Amino acid sequence: MNDRSISLLKVRPEIKTTQINIEMSDDERFQNETLRPILKMQNPLFIAVFKNYIKKHKNSFYELGLEKRLQYIEHAVQRDVKFRNSLKGVVIGQFTVEEYELYITNSSALNKRMMNMVVKRLKDQLQLFERETLAY
Repeated sequence: MNDRSISLLKVRPEIKTTQINIEMSDDERFQNETLRPILKMQNPLFIAVFKNYIKKHKNSFYELGLEKRLQYIEHAVQRDVKFRNSLKGVVIGQFTVEEYELYITNSSALNKRMMNMVVKRLKDQLQLFERETLAY
């Protein structure tokens, strides 16, 4: 393992997840050991990136009701290819070389897991996307 890999692993938060066991699929293990800690660490960046996405799309998000806002998040991540690729980059850039080599063996399924986790994370923090008001 090189210095970059060691440094990346050191800064990741530890997450108490379901116990890793031999019956877990490789994808599930990757999700729990790699994706979850990276998503937790990158959460402030995901929030900032989505706020910027809202702004770039003329703040129409703020005119929506609760259910439509949840759909907006899902639609943005699942259907806007440029935005989805940007989110994937936020995660993949935190992989060690060894994790990247595992990732490329089944990137399609792992991308799906990754994006589902990002959608859930954004939806669970919906209150952070309220329109910011200026106090005078």
